[in-house]
Amino acid sequence: MFPYSEASWDVVDGAMFIGWGTALPGITTFLAIVVCIAVLVIGGRTEAAKTKKFDS
Repeated sequence: MFPYSEASWDVVDGAMFIGWGTALPGITTFLAIVVCIAVLVIGGRTEAAKTKKFDS
């Protein structure tokens, strides 16, 4: 069921975010930060290991 009186995007006057006012934005931001840091750390380690093969 559409949450407005008519099934049209014309009646939508602002952004709809279901998680607003809850802990969801903070949790998803924290998870995104953790994933980014993990990618940087893992990528740095693998690139350092590849570089060691050519330097020695």
